[in-house]
Amino acid sequence: MTDEVFLIPARPTATAGLLAEAAARRGMAVRALGPGFGELAGRAVHWCGGPHAAARVAGTLGLGLLEPPDDWLTRLPERFTGRRIELTTLGRAARELAGSGRPAFVKPPREKSFPPAVYGPGAPLPRSLPAATPVLVSEVVDFAAEYRLFLLDGEIAAGSRYAVHGRLDPAPLDEDAHGADVRGFAAALLSATGTDLPSAVTVDVGLVGATGRYAVVEANMPWFSHSYAARPEAVLDVVLRAAGPLHRVRAADLPYVTP
Repeated sequence: MTDEVFLIPARPTATAGLLAEAAARRGMAVRALGPGFGELAGRAVHWCGGPHAAARVAGTLGLGLLEPPDDWLTRLPERFTGRRIELTTLGRAARELAGSGRPAFVKPPREKSFPPAVYGPGAPLPRSLPAATPVLVSEVVDFAAEYRLFLLDGEIAAGSRYAVHGRLDPAPLDEDAHGADVRGFAAALLSATGTDLPSAVTVDVGLVGATGRYAVVEANMPWFSHSYAARPEAVLDVVLRAAGPLHRVRAADLPYVTP
């Protein structure tokens, strides 16, 4: 019996299913999360699923889950974001949107506690969450195309286009007409800011329709990111680094481990 376990939710997403198949091909034991997950304690468990379930099992299973900092986007030079971005709270964002009367794009930094969208007059922010919930607020940008990059050790391990003009339209990065430009933008970004991210992370990049320039959309946890048309085997490499045994986490990645 192998000690390497790939743990997925009881109801896995399409991405978790694809990565589970890739993990099984490597000889890993694939398990679905159930009431008896404590039996896996002591084995080398890797997780692919949502943050709420991860928080429930991480302590028992000794997981080291890597996440980008909440304020990473706000610290980027504007040449990489193409817009102003602020990390604030849900309550403050609601008050400012109501006072200004102008719409803004609002999203949770990492967890999908409410839908990322344009909020403002006629589209109020949710009231069911605590006012202290952290949110990122940015100017509204129209992305002509959006791409997901799975990064490992400062390099693109896998990538995919996932949307065109806001509509889901996955395609492998290297089959997209802008693939080389996306890679060039990512190389410049990582050269300037790569040390501010964990060694395994997901970064989304968009082509801004109004300017024809590229901008960072957001950064996320690989273990809770759709792979779209990226190669599952390469995505798996990133997920295994980002959500594996805590004792294997590299020293440089320790600041990015979820508490």
